[in-house]
Amino acid sequence: MSVNKALQVAPLSQRLAAQLKIQPWQVEAVMTLLDEGATVPFIARYRKERTGALDDTQLRDLNDQLSYGRELDKRRESIFASLQEQGVLNDQLLRALTQADSKQALEDLYLPFKPRRQTKGQKAIEAGLQPLAEALLQPQARPAQLAAGYISSDKGIESVEQALEGAEAILQERFAEQPQVLGTLRPWLARNAWLAVRAKRGQAKDDSKYRDYFAHQESLSRAPSHRMLAILRGEREGVLHIDLQDGQESNGRAEASALLLRSLQQAGQIGTQLNSWLQEVLQRTWSDRLLPSLGKDVLQEVRERAEQDAVAVFALNLRDLLMAAPAGGRATLGLDPGLRTGVKVALISATGQVAATTTIYPHVPQQRWQESLTTLAALCQQGKVELIAVGNGTASRETEQLARELAALLPSKPQVVMVSEAGASVYSASALASQELPELDVSLRGAVSIARRLQDPLAELVKIEPKAIGVGQYQHDVNQTRMAVSLDAVVEDCVNAVGVDLNTASPALLARVAGLNSGLAEAIVGYRNQHGPFQQRQELLKVPRLGPKTFQQAAGFLRIRNGKQPLDASAVHPESYAVVEQMARSLGCKVEQLLGQSDKVQQLDLRQFVSADVGDFTLRDIQQELLKPGRDPRPTFATARFDERVQQISDLQPDMQLEGVVTNVTDFGAFVDIGVHQDGLVHISQLCDRFIKHPREVVQSGQIVKVRVLEVDAPRKRISLSMKSPEGQHAGGARGRQDKAPQAEARPARSSKPASTEPAPQGALAAALLQAKRKR
Repeated sequence: MSVNKALQVAPLSQRLAAQLKIQPWQVEAVMTLLDEGATVPFIARYRKERTGALDDTQLRDLNDQLSYGRELDKRRESIFASLQEQGVLNDQLLRALTQADSKQALEDLYLPFKPRRQTKGQKAIEAGLQPLAEALLQPQARPAQLAAGYISSDKGIESVEQALEGAEAILQERFAEQPQVLGTLRPWLARNAWLAVRAKRGQAKDDSKYRDYFAHQESLSRAPSHRMLAILRGEREGVLHIDLQDGQESNGRAEASALLLRSLQQAGQIGTQLNSWLQEVLQRTWSDRLLPSLGKDVLQEVRERAEQDAVAVFALNLRDLLMAAPAGGRATLGLDPGLRTGVKVALISATGQVAATTTIYPHVPQQRWQESLTTLAALCQQGKVELIAVGNGTASRETEQLARELAALLPSKPQVVMVSEAGASVYSASALASQELPELDVSLRGAVSIARRLQDPLAELVKIEPKAIGVGQYQHDVNQTRMAVSLDAVVEDCVNAVGVDLNTASPALLARVAGLNSGLAEAIVGYRNQHGPFQQRQELLKVPRLGPKTFQQAAGFLRIRNGKQPLDASAVHPESYAVVEQMARSLGCKVEQLLGQSDKVQQLDLRQFVSADVGDFTLRDIQQELLKPGRDPRPTFATARFDERVQQISDLQPDMQLEGVVTNVTDFGAFVDIGVHQDGLVHISQLCDRFIKHPREVVQSGQIVKVRVLEVDAPRKRISLSMKSPEGQHAGGARGRQDKAPQAEARPARSSKPASTEPAPQGALAAALLQAKRKR
């Protein structure tokens, strides 16, 4: 008999529906689809009738909660079986097991019955001190007089003190293992705990990155996630010591003891009147036993929330970067800047093919400027270059100056664009790069990546491990499995939202399509290389190991331009082709005559095409796709123009007005690239004239913004910027006073390496974002 039936636990679908505020039938439909092997992008796009049009965010949330719920029920069943075997089940315990809605609640219930090594309390029971412990619960008990009767050399009890210690061990274990006590005091401690941090002996060094925390105190519940992750890392590295206290004031311990007493009374473990010895036992139970153990629980909860926040911010910034506007199929010259090692150059065709590569030395120490211009001009004329992509690493502004001088000399006037090279070096040294560009030296592959990511950021960035792209913080501190799952979901959603050209996509991009994996992606490319371009989607079924189920999941996200079937260039799924053909017949035209023809598409009466398999949601999606076949949801391409007067941080002056690109968004502000190799910070209080709860209300990664320089600290490489109007800046007042980010935790300089692991501010928004998405 299952635990759900034995304990009359509500079906998981009902519990999840109540938790996520959706209908049970929606949960059941998603559960069925997921268990059948359907992917989230496929369900979100092509199974709206079955799910009530749940979007990808809701589906991923449901999927996460489904996994947790199934693990919860599995653990409930295991505990139920153990308690049944021990013969300790009663009606009260059965009800508690039934109502437990978290793993922590289950473990609290199981704690008194959990098999473990012999404890001090168990030894005292074996020594015969259980009756003494029970007697000492009475208000009129006289501890010393009662304990004297239990002195026994045979049982190892040599004194009154030993007897009382044994009795106290029995009572402390009993009190500290009551589920009601744990369920009351754990959340109390989470709300009231005071975090006290100090440097460990010998670690208080002036140059330590943790020096701001050598004598740090604050309310645990108010500590922002970025600070908690920094402190926890400092503890892990042996620099900091964390002490969790039961409140800032001395009455914290008294309040905790009162809560303990009340909880025990409600659980029927203790009476309303206590003798003085028992009062002291309760105080020691809290300070010596419950505070340390619950403190670990609370710190773990704080760590998990902080990690969730960090992953959420990383995921949002990654989504913005992946969905950045593509420059499109235009011939591009990629420049990977460098000084002593030279500037690596790659000429990339409009289709992303490498046409030529070289290295030039325009900067110190060789300073072959004119020679470099001649070389680049020849390449631009050879490839009919329209775009010049300059990596934003070392010597980027000097190289940008070279590129702009080059552009001015050429009749075609190619556009010069500064491109983030984060992760380019990771890609260059990867096995994938070796496979794609085996004939190129590692140093030249970075220039290829820079050019291609300007043409199509999504197609190029999927080749790089998400955490190496450099738009997150603390990626080395958070749970790596959780982060990988979250970031992979972001990449998958972005790829499938945009769609993939079946005849040009790399294996890395194809592998992110719903239903496909790296093995199938390689098989598709192999088939394409052997048989030539795909002429229609149905041809995918000829690819080895790609069966009907995989075809169903992937087909709608794959595009074939100028193929035999015009609908293959759209997001209309092959299973709906018959409906579109029916639509065309109703208007007396061919399918291709419907595509992009708003006058015809608008004439369609969608109601006449409703059937048992096709509903309103699908028909509306088909109509929108016919209006704009294969539409790209990404924004129109635009670039920032850096001020040519500003080449390095020393060129900055207060009140300068500059244009820049948002590179990262956290809960305390936004970092902006203004072309000086060091991102400036626009604090949340400086983002706009009105009050905002989070920077993402007004900015996102990749956005071009106008900023004003507020302050420059060149020695420490800190730049403070503002996006407020001058009037709003001078207005001041409460509107401008928002929680400041610690100055010691500035964003590190940009690099092609993975983001720095220095303590840096990180967001506390995961819950708020999730709540906002649920309300939408």
